[in-house]
Amino acid sequence: MTTQILVVDDDAELRDLLREYLVRQGIEVSVLHDAATLERRLERERPDLIVLDLMMPGVDGLTALRRLRASGDDIPVIMLTARADDIDRIVGLELGADDYLGKPFNPRELLARVQAVLRRRQTSVTAAAPEQREPFVFGRFSLDFQARMLDHDGKPVVLSGSEFALLKIFVNHPMRTLTRERLLELLHGPEYDGTDRGIDVQVWRLRRILETDPALPRFIQTVRGRGYVFVPNGEQHATSG
Repeated sequence: MTTQILVVDDDAELRDLLREYLVRQGIEVSVLHDAATLERRLERERPDLIVLDLMMPGVDGLTALRRLRASGDDIPVIMLTARADDIDRIVGLELGADDYLGKPFNPRELLARVQAVLRRRQTSVTAAAPEQREPFVFGRFSLDFQARMLDHDGKPVVLSGSEFALLKIFVNHPMRTLTRERLLELLHGPEYDGTDRGIDVQVWRLRRILETDPALPRFIQTVRGRGYVFVPNGEQHATSG
């Protein structure tokens, strides 16, 4: 099946360059010159991934991304930014961007990142396939594997596919220290070649969902110098720090 990408950028020259390059790689490309109509576009067109510029007049990329994630839309997004300040990159990742790329960039690098994000997403979906097993209860949470739902005091908690996949890994390995490398291998397969620090962002997102205070986590604790450990009862793990 042909990959479809939507490029949202107010720079016409860049849009044309990316469309020409990506089409030559066998990818279907559509474009938008701003993010104001992004949600309406997605109602009639569902690309596999969105390349979204950060700085645009009117509705900027961060606002558009925030609206997407607030609506429950988990479509993969790669952010483009010309700013050197790390704060925009961090905010974008916190809001749910799957990756970011600073301008100027080589279109070949964008293609590599697109392929990596789509591989991760496919692996996460596969890892999160429904299972015939009883819900796992920890603290005031209940994880239903078959329905792929997390409940907190009987109320549903929204999880993205990647968040469910990561939580499932922790639940399947309680009280075992998992290194960043091992977590990435379980999430994306042994061939994954991304940076191991990328898992920290994913753990941080999951902690925001599970923890009363993400800065003092009870369930997903840090094992200093080694990785993370899932503690179902929420008690302080002896080797965490």
